[in-house]
Amino acid sequence: MTTRTAVAIVGAGFAGLGMAMALRRAGRDDFVVLERGASVGGTWRDNTYPGVACDVPSHLYGFAAHPNPHWSATFAPGPEIHRYLSRIAETEGLGDRMRLRTPMLGADWDADAAVWRIRTGGEPIIADTLVLACGRLTEPDVPAIPGLETFPGPIFHSARWDHDVELAGRRVAVVGTGASAVQLVPQLARVAGALTLFQRTPAWIVPRGESTYTEDEQRRFSEHPGELARLRAALYAEGEARFASRSGDAEAAAAAREIALAHLASQVADPALRAALTPGYAFGCKRVLLSDDFYPAVASGAVTLEPSALAAVAGSTLVSANGTRVESDVLVLATGFTASQQPYADLVRGEDDRTLAEHWSGGMTSFGSTVVSGFPNMFVLNGPNASLGHNSSVLMVEEQAAYAVRALALRDRRPGAVLRTRPEAEEAYTREIVEAAASTPWITGGCRNWYVDARSGRLTLLWPGTVQAFRERLAAADGSEFEWEHAPVRGGMGEES
Repeated sequence: MTTRTAVAIVGAGFAGLGMAMALRRAGRDDFVVLERGASVGGTWRDNTYPGVACDVPSHLYGFAAHPNPHWSATFAPGPEIHRYLSRIAETEGLGDRMRLRTPMLGADWDADAAVWRIRTGGEPIIADTLVLACGRLTEPDVPAIPGLETFPGPIFHSARWDHDVELAGRRVAVVGTGASAVQLVPQLARVAGALTLFQRTPAWIVPRGESTYTEDEQRRFSEHPGELARLRAALYAEGEARFASRSGDAEAAAAAREIALAHLASQVADPALRAALTPGYAFGCKRVLLSDDFYPAVASGAVTLEPSALAAVAGSTLVSANGTRVESDVLVLATGFTASQQPYADLVRGEDDRTLAEHWSGGMTSFGSTVVSGFPNMFVLNGPNASLGHNSSVLMVEEQAAYAVRALALRDRRPGAVLRTRPEAEEAYTREIVEAAASTPWITGGCRNWYVDARSGRLTLLWPGTVQAFRERLAAADGSEFEWEHAPVRGGMGEES
């Protein structure tokens, strides 16, 4: 049995659900959503470490069509976001379109029939259009540390938290000081017998300003949608204003840097510890983190900061790059994700028998951060240059989904046409990104970050502009980015049913 569909969406996180909603609102109901997990939610299903939460304000981290008056806090905890996405899928009636526990094992463009043939390990899928909504924070990055396999105790990545491991009273080591680590370290410091934190590079951290929404506030948001809309608009404007400090505006960056340094000074009294926690690179070069309890945890005496990377493992002995040796019972890798080299790229094969990974061998490229030359009738959401360091990524997903729907409408006006992105359009867009990023801290700030692909030195994850600029860029796309060649007459696929 084979499923034949107009659109196959791979992934049921924010991007996949956003694409499904955009199709529905455009009157396109012939689609399926392939999800490898047992439920929707993507990264918010997979990340269950202690303290997991969003670092974008709750009322901005959601779909415009589905405001949630009942967020419990200014920054929603992970389980709450997972429940929100599950509720969206139910409210939108997407259950019959979902194929849970159905991973994409491969997707091949069939040029003769002008369709995508998708392997799942079960029922094959044939789709006119393929939408990759796989996310960029899905596959943990496990560093190649000599001797890691000799560690005798529990070892796991923060995104694959092992809740069966008892941590109380044990010697725990955490590797990494990124976004996940600053959330989980304060939680572990409360229970571990001893906690060591291996820090390769300190992060710029600014106050989080966490607060909860009272029942009265939640009721008011529910009864007065206009008030909730005004709050969302204000949060959006605040986010757009942050772009200046993240992207290298000298005055804005200096002001933000002073806020971060004052935050550090107010929470860490020891000069030596404070120096070890002070970044030596430009503000904004790496992801700016939000926390009110990380510095107090590190300064409390419950955490031993090792200001260098974990260099080797010899049984239960962890050896730092500085030569420090630490005995540990449990090892937690808060080492991020394979973001710049997406795992799904190896599974997708387009024209000329080239995989997406081969096309992206020098770093991800696209037109409009959404379509890729050599891969007809395909859209990538949350992929090349679609991430943000200053505002909600959900806003970008919504714009990409809207662009994809417009492109499909253009194709419909040309019976038998295929959406084939012109290589020249992709090259021009890539040059735009390179030129816009050239003077930013992401390129010149003196750090190593996950925004830049090490193979080419290009900015491949972040959009180097505001959300409004992205909206305007996609709105200006008029279809000239495509080669309008006709597809073969469809039919004759005897395995269809």
